[in-house]
Amino acid sequence: MNDFLGIYLRDQLAMGVLWRELARRARRNNRGTELGEVLAGVSTAIAEDVETFRSIMQRVGARTNPVKNGLALGAERLGRLKLNGRLTSYSPLSRFQELEFLAMGIDGKKQLWTTLRDLAGLQARLPDIDFDHLIERADRQRAALEPFRARAGVDAFTRATTGGSSGTWP
Repeated sequence: MNDFLGIYLRDQLAMGVLWRELARRARRNNRGTELGEVLAGVSTAIAEDVETFRSIMQRVGARTNPVKNGLALGAERLGRLKLNGRLTSYSPLSRFQELEFLAMGIDGKKQLWTTLRDLAGLQARLPDIDFDHLIERADRQRAALEPFRARAGVDAFTRATTGGSSGTWP
């Protein structure tokens, strides 16, 4: 295996771990809402994608890097300390940023699957991996989140500043 491919795969796994944890946190923060239900599905799918990715790494002989994965977990947890406009509670900005970062992660995952399929030549090496399905799955995850991301942005940047939002999600 190419050394650069191994480094790329280890970096991407660390990012996948970060996004998996962010999805789980967003799901917990929105439990009992329509968004929480969507996030439950997205969170489960992201966790499954991380396991699929680990399997791909194993099959091409790329070892994982526990330090990178640990740093990704730490970064996600440190991200929780970021100021959100409220001292002790979840804010409309928190919701928007979680959804915005998840959208970026899903877009990045789609690019990852495309890169592995087309540029790294893994479609030929791993013909049983349906990269097209993984790309379509990322598209579905992104589409499911988009209306909520847009609504959260409006809530955070207009209603919340005018006092019209309680920060709760129906």
